[in-house]
Amino acid sequence: MTESIKDSAAGLAPALQEIFYTLHRYPELGNREHRTAALIRRRLEELGIAYTITADTGTAAVIRGAEPGRTIGFRADMDALPIQEETGLPYASRTPGVMHACGHDFHTAALLGAAELLQRRRGELRGNVKLFFQPDEEGDGGAARMIAAGCMESPRVDAMLCCHVESGIPTGTVSVRSGPICAASNPFSVTLRGHGSHGAKPHLGTDVIVAGAQIVTALQTISSRRTSPAEPVVVTVGSFHSGRAGNVLPETAVLTGILRTMGGAARERVKEDFRSIVSGLAAGMGVEAEIEIFESYPGCRNDPAMTDLVRRSAGRLLGPENVLELTEPSLGTDDFGYFSDAVPGCYYYVGVGSEARGFTAPNHNPRFAADPAALPLAAALHVRMAVDYLMEGEGWA
Repeated sequence: MTESIKDSAAGLAPALQEIFYTLHRYPELGNREHRTAALIRRRLEELGIAYTITADTGTAAVIRGAEPGRTIGFRADMDALPIQEETGLPYASRTPGVMHACGHDFHTAALLGAAELLQRRRGELRGNVKLFFQPDEEGDGGAARMIAAGCMESPRVDAMLCCHVESGIPTGTVSVRSGPICAASNPFSVTLRGHGSHGAKPHLGTDVIVAGAQIVTALQTISSRRTSPAEPVVVTVGSFHSGRAGNVLPETAVLTGILRTMGGAARERVKEDFRSIVSGLAAGMGVEAEIEIFESYPGCRNDPAMTDLVRRSAGRLLGPENVLELTEPSLGTDDFGYFSDAVPGCYYYVGVGSEARGFTAPNHNPRFAADPAALPLAAALHVRMAVDYLMEGEGWA
């Protein structure tokens, strides 16, 4: 009897964990993932999987089945974050100030595991599987650059899937929802310019700090008073820099942050509200405001049919009771939305939380760590979904 997908993946556990530990020890920031890319390409060569280099540190690989058919793609991001790790793990980051605090090392290792399992049995596949190891998800959006470089062609991708680790749900579970699942994002910068003066004579200047404080407070009315309570909108001012002395009114202040919406009309309205509030308050306070709003990730919207595939395949592998339904989207962002805007796609969460083993910290936290025991399950999920999509329910156990 042919070994099951789950059993085959379990047999890879030691090798996958070693890859994961290596990636975790040597994290790299976006567009600098040279060591990570070298590891990926070396492993693909060992497996005999053809690949192309794209977007500098990105890699697009293809496993061609023996029979013609559709093509499904999987995305794994690779970049780390500028955070000093505080996990105390034996495989903790050896790069000061940089760590894998969002599980991209896990994503990469799991997809390499799936690559091995699919390559072993490519002679039984009807269609193709493309594997995208993507740079810079945390920064300027490596997904868009990979797509622009042609990664979705030759063979043309028909559908996309992507998993993301989630420590808030236990190892052995997945969670998903149809429709919006991640927010669209618009980073912003506001530079306020006034006239400096002595702190004892504020009437001779125009106070950019007071103006900035008023703006920070008023921006919160975009979500609390200009948006329906049922509609998710978040306005975050993450930095406010001005002045160097306690008795001087400075001439400039700079505020930076991000707008998060579910895209569409709401995204445009929030940008208009933002400009209106900042420019109006600045004018009223007698300061000039230079407003920059940057276009960033489009948000992720899960295709209903692809979401059903994830539910069915995950239920088949893990048991239906371990497939959890998300009741609302996340206001987090992910550039997988560029892929799912191009073809039907689904972005879902893989549980990596374990209170017993101490894996409970949230993403982007210096104590975040993904449970390594979840690696073979994530690899098996990729394979199960690929086979179910290409073989339409037939094929491997």
